[in-house]
Amino acid sequence: MMLGVLLAAGTGSRFGDGNELLAEIDGEPVVSHAARTLTASGVDAVVAVVGHERELVEGALPDDVDVLYNTDFEDGQSTSVKLAAEFARKREADAALFALGDMPRVSVETVEALLAAYRDGDGDIVVPRYEGERGNPVLFDAAYFDALAEVEGDTGGRELIESEAESGAVAWVDVEDAGVRQDIDTREDLETLRGE
Repeated sequence: MMLGVLLAAGTGSRFGDGNELLAEIDGEPVVSHAARTLTASGVDAVVAVVGHERELVEGALPDDVDVLYNTDFEDGQSTSVKLAAEFARKREADAALFALGDMPRVSVETVEALLAAYRDGDGDIVVPRYEGERGNPVLFDAAYFDALAEVEGDTGGRELIESEAESGAVAWVDVEDAGVRQDIDTREDLETLRGE
């Protein structure tokens, strides 16, 4: 079973007033776009980890997305990654694809390319790359759920990717999708993605 995970619990402290996940692009909340990319892809189930303004964020998600509440969301992204890894382990997922709720422009085709690379046995961690730069979402085989449940701070699985890249366990998938590098941290980021 392939699980899609949407990390959507953060406070968005650099965004200023409001919540970047609830800001609208093309008439819909940012987090709605990010969630629908997963639900439209070949993953078997999608779970969103929510925290800050949980009810509003949950209300912006498609009905077919399960929700986990992260009570420790203020302690950084790693707390959401841990929660999702434990959920994936309980669901006996073969792999989990971690996407970010503040990245609304990732294409379904990119998610499909990552899933295909994993199914083809290219690597146990599959990472998109745009113009030579690492992006998101990232797929992790179940063998890494224990390690993901141990991550600390606000880095998510970045250190795991870096350490495993040396062992050859990471498959890099080059994509023509700038969305894998476009997250919304500030008002300026939002305006850029809106084309303003």
